[in-house]
Amino acid sequence: MMTERPAPAQALALTGALLAIWDALHPLFDQWFQAGKDAANKGACGQHLVYRDGTPVGEEAEGDDRTGQPTMTASRLGWISAARHVASYSAGQLTGTVLLTRVLGYRVPTSALLAGAGINAFTHLVIDKRQPLLWLAARAGKGGYVEHCTVVRRLDEDGVAQVEESGPGSAVFELDQALHRAIGAFAAVTTTWLTIRSTKKGRTR
Repeated sequence: MMTERPAPAQALALTGALLAIWDALHPLFDQWFQAGKDAANKGACGQHLVYRDGTPVGEEAEGDDRTGQPTMTASRLGWISAARHVASYSAGQLTGTVLLTRVLGYRVPTSALLAGAGINAFTHLVIDKRQPLLWLAARAGKGGYVEHCTVVRRLDEDGVAQVEESGPGSAVFELDQALHRAIGAFAAVTTTWLTIRSTKKGRTR
């Protein structure tokens, strides 16, 4: 149960705690707990067929016989990969939040926690699909930033640099992280508002 402090103080304390917890846990569950295959394939888009590892059908390496292996469209693989990542991210965020708030003697209503987690999960899924993020960046006048801030991590077989538009070090990655954190603040305020509202209702009964 929440203490008898004035509602504004409760709201500020809980919002600050949630922001600190979610911001601290974000890199852990967004990076360390994200499977490599999901990170590589979550942005896949298109109706062309690919294998489960993202390799396009017809572009297999020489000697790589994939006869009988299941295929799907690139878009379907992208959504599956993004959803799997968001599921593990949300589970980690919820678990960490419950553990830390309980240790501190604070009990946040389940409905309030799920509302905040739902906001984070849905927006995380949309942002990580990349196409909506790139659309928003273009509308916000960030197209030049996205095109300019790319990274080169490897060369192809001919020694030509392979440019990546997303991933650590790129503008897309920075815009991605900025949106996640900003939306996390909104989710924290929503969770706090629902918690305070629930507590007030409980006191009037």
